[in-house]
Amino acid sequence: MPNHNNSDKPKPQDSKLAFDKALLELGHEHYTFKLYIAGMSRNSQQAINNIQLICETHLQGRYNLEIIDIYQQATIAKQKQIIAAPTLVKELPLPARKFIGDLSHTKQLLAELKIISNPFQSKE
Repeated sequence: MPNHNNSDKPKPQDSKLAFDKALLELGHEHYTFKLYIAGMSRNSQQAINNIQLICETHLQGRYNLEIIDIYQQATIAKQKQIIAAPTLVKELPLPARKFIGDLSHTKQLLAELKIISNPFQSKE
């Protein structure tokens, strides 16, 4: 008679953990960004365009992007210690990082975000 012991079956949470671990190992992390801007200045618009292009090109379906105008939400900027705008904050995956400027140095930003390998490293 076959053994129908439930302890042999994987639990749903075990399957989810295994799936999440496999995604991380494959480099399919989900990214969470907050972009702090100061109104719709030229630098703010450029930063918005640049991060949206980076996300859609390299992280399609694997990112959340929130844009926060520090002129409209000054208390959030103070709480998060945002001292310049535009500032991009990568919250996930850890470690959290901040990038200041219009985000126009795409290759450097992609390397810093660990989306691509560092293009400035020498390949010896």
